Amino acid sequence: MFVRQIAAVLVLTVVGAVAFAQEAERVVVLTHDSFAMTEEVLAAFEKHAGVTVEILRSGDAGQMVNQAILSKNNPLGDVLYGVDNTFLSRALAAEIFTPYESPELQYVNVDFIPDDTYRVTPVDFGDVCLNYDIAYFEGNDLNLPSSLSDLLRPEYRGLLVAENPATSSPGLAFLLATIAEYGVEGEFTYLDYWQELYDNDILVVDGWTDAYYGEFKVTGRDTGSRPMVVSYASSPPAEVLYSENPDAGAITGAIVDDNMCFRQIEYVGILAGAANEGAARQFVDFMLSPAFQEELPLNMFVFPAREDIMLPEVFAEYALIPENPAHVDPAEIEANREEWIQAWMEVMLR
Repeated sequence: MFVRQIAAVLVLTVVGAVAFAQEAERVVVLTHDSFAMTEEVLAAFEKHAGVTVEILRSGDAGQMVNQAILSKNNPLGDVLYGVDNTFLSRALAAEIFTPYESPELQYVNVDFIPDDTYRVTPVDFGDVCLNYDIAYFEGNDLNLPSSLSDLLRPEYRGLLVAENPATSSPGLAFLLATIAEYGVEGEFTYLDYWQELYDNDILVVDGWTDAYYGEFKVTGRDTGSRPMVVSYASSPPAEVLYSENPDAGAITGAIVDDNMCFRQIEYVGILAGAANEGAARQFVDFMLSPAFQEELPLNMFVFPAREDIMLPEVFAEYALIPENPAHVDPAEIEANREEWIQAWMEVMLR
């Protein structure tokens, strides 16, 4: 009887160990819909780490963070990637992350590290800026605007399409740029600025796809009627890369003058209560490795957070990095985001 009990315990122990090992071999990455990487690089990580990676796409960055907060007591994954500085304070306040200081951080721009708690790790950055149709401005002998205030001038009437900040990440980033420039108090606030944009016939649509591929006028392409759009400083190299004639060069450009862009920094963090924290740490390290960082420009059209990565030729030639992007403190964004958006809607969506 005693022998049978010992055997039974051993069997249960072995079964439990196998089940644990099976669980330990899987890492679930909760991310946004724009996540992309090549299968070869992911397969190489899986082989090296001895894990299987499951990518769980969860809408845009705001939706993803909300899901992670609502499920914090029973997390949907082990790792969350794609929370940016417009939603970071919300995620940190909800305490959804477990601190982890990756050894790969030594290669990352220190300005991107939000604090010394290491609850999140910077992975990439990109700047929301105005894009323009080069041929339109050259053909009409029209100078580019060099400030947000320039957009209020009559020669730019009816030329710009932007996204709704309530439904679009770049739309929110552009709104924040105007808040950084004009403030929320005083004789001329961001709302006064948007009222004048409204009077100068700005077009607002729900999302980036509608704006860029629906309303943005690009010479040689059957698109909309607006030769300026709120997009990214890294959009022009995408136009070259996917062009039928890449040797012709860029057909669009980005305007990166001081305070006209807003920098989005994306972070990865290990979710508190992760089923496989060890593998999650390995995945965070992997996202900062040269193999992954080199993937970022031509897969997600963002810049790597590592400072020692050589950019692809098309990215280096056509993507721009603003020297002085607009800045709003993440805590201030978190405290006022909804109020700012609601006030914007009252001005713009009448």
